[in-house]
Amino acid sequence: MNTLRLSKPSPWIGLGLAALAWVVLYRSILPFWDWVVYRLLGLSADTRLGEAVHFFLYDTSKIVLLLCAIIFVVAVLRSFFSLERTRNLLGGRRAGVGNLLAAILGVVTPFCSCSAVPAFIGFVSAGVPLGITLTFLIASPMVNEVALVLLYTLFGWKIAALYLVSGLVLAIGAGLVLGRMGLERYVEPFVYQTKVGKTSFDPALGMRWEERFAVGLAEVKSILGKIWPYLLLGIGLGAVIHGWVPADLFARYAGPENPLAVWVAVLLGIPLYSNAAGILPLVEVLHQKGIPMGTLLAFMMAVVALSLPEMVLLRQVLKLRLIAIWVAVVGLGIVLTGYLFNAVL
Repeated sequence: MNTLRLSKPSPWIGLGLAALAWVVLYRSILPFWDWVVYRLLGLSADTRLGEAVHFFLYDTSKIVLLLCAIIFVVAVLRSFFSLERTRNLLGGRRAGVGNLLAAILGVVTPFCSCSAVPAFIGFVSAGVPLGITLTFLIASPMVNEVALVLLYTLFGWKIAALYLVSGLVLAIGAGLVLGRMGLERYVEPFVYQTKVGKTSFDPALGMRWEERFAVGLAEVKSILGKIWPYLLLGIGLGAVIHGWVPADLFARYAGPENPLAVWVAVLLGIPLYSNAAGILPLVEVLHQKGIPMGTLLAFMMAVVALSLPEMVLLRQVLKLRLIAIWVAVVGLGIVLTGYLFNAVL
């Protein structure tokens, strides 16, 4: 007697249903929070309190939904690019071509600050030149998918495209400069003594689609679990500024009348720790208050590319002099980028 076996449902069906639910939720959040804040809570849209509460609730749900979609899609794409495969692609490349490839790979295989040390050790010990490795470590946190999609959502494709191009140019240029300065002696000796073996099998290439989707879901949970405090802090600060802080307070220090505004923004951004999801709500509100876009994007670049925790982690593999030179070169590039944005926008 034959037994009837039920076939396992295709993972693409579940993905399609999840995508449909996401679209419905995303299109519903604005009218939902309008109803909650202005009708259920009885707050007025003309008051600072009503405006701030609505901004916080709407932006939080909107950005969380965007992050879920962005992280899932990029995690699935990243399942084709393991750290070992990325390292092997960069090994043996010459300066110039290698820096360009490293910058592009940094965009499509973004690593967080906690991955900076193993990525650095893996690349350098595998023979990837120092300048190319630093290009990757600059591009990976700064020109990532979250920043580009949120910039496109908040400010349009022109701003997102300018950020992408300038970020790639900055990462490539800084890597070329740092690579030509002969800074290898400021890398901790144990990095060069580390031996990284090569394997003929890359597990990223043998995964089934349901496994890749599972990786995407796990990545969404992991990243949101790590960044939610910074996300809420950034949106909360944006809500406060949106509702109560007067525009002239920021315009006085970072407005177009101050020729040193970009320098101030970069110096303020370097010691801070956040990510694109946490800092962009603040950038959005400050732009509405009249702060030039170039100044704000320079501030954002400094926060995400020169974060203090990443510098602390990299101290395990880099000597202080190299870290200081790195911050100076990248920081100067960010300042120049900010002034360029202010001139063309």
